[in-house]
Amino acid sequence: MSSNKLTSKNTVENSPKAPTQTEKDPSSMALFSKLRLAGFYLAITLMLLSVIGLSFKGLNLGLDFTGGYMTEFTSTQSIDKAQMQSQLGANLSGDFELSSSAANTHWTIRQADGAAHVIDKEWLNTFAEQTGYDIAPQDSVYIGSQVGSELIDNGGLALIVAAVAMMIYLTWRFEWRLACGSLMALVHDVLVVLGLFAWLGLPFDLTVLAAVLAIIGYSLNDSIVIGDKLREVMRAKTNMSMSELVDSAVKSTLTRSLITSGTTLATIGAIWIFGGQPLQGFAIGLFAGVVFGTLSSIAVSATIPQLIGLNPEFYQHRAQELLLNDEP
Repeated sequence: MSSNKLTSKNTVENSPKAPTQTEKDPSSMALFSKLRLAGFYLAITLMLLSVIGLSFKGLNLGLDFTGGYMTEFTSTQSIDKAQMQSQLGANLSGDFELSSSAANTHWTIRQADGAAHVIDKEWLNTFAEQTGYDIAPQDSVYIGSQVGSELIDNGGLALIVAAVAMMIYLTWRFEWRLACGSLMALVHDVLVVLGLFAWLGLPFDLTVLAAVLAIIGYSLNDSIVIGDKLREVMRAKTNMSMSELVDSAVKSTLTRSLITSGTTLATIGAIWIFGGQPLQGFAIGLFAGVVFGTLSSIAVSATIPQLIGLNPEFYQHRAQELLLNDEP
């Protein structure tokens, strides 16, 4: 009886250990590493295209930044936007930008500062008599170019201050290489969204600037989660290469990142569909920022530290020092 127990015990002790995830399927990890590097090169390509777009096309700055006149009016009946654009162009000299609500009953006309003919209540009444539309003036606002210039300066200053503060915090919280990766991912997200607006010629106004600031916070949150997991993996696993450690950290947070991004995109999509023209730029900017932010948190924030020399010995030495300091 006792010999059977000893035999059983020896069998358990001599049986091979269950392989780890890396040992189970090393080809899967190698494929994931290649996909991560492909995503990194894609992110770099998007940044270069964005720089080209911003350099040659520039941003289509909205009235908030350039200054000018904004006139709002409503119509009792739904009117085709192309028809309204054509009739306004026939009666109004100079360039203007027309936008409408989803039902085509609430209209907004934007004119540049110094326009030859400024739309007012009297002009709208005359236009209504000529076209037969039942139009009711709502509001007319003038925004000075000086205000727009101050908005550009303050918005740029807000972005710079946020980036510097985040770099200081991440360096203190983690390590300067991980901080560089997070900051590079942040720059990628902002630059690609600005490049998208430049290439498509979409108006860039205060709502889009608010979306860019929101993207900074969202991107940083994803990068911190992956950076914290990478630090944990480097402390715990000493028998893996740096590339395998990065892949392990990214894979363990991938599901969380995709679920968070998916639920956020669903909310932004609802704003895009039901928010109407005033929130369209905000929704487009935020939607693109979340998509590109998910890419950068996976492919950029974790890859940059590896490329500039991050190694697990740094955190392993740190853990040993903490253990020695805790000993009586």
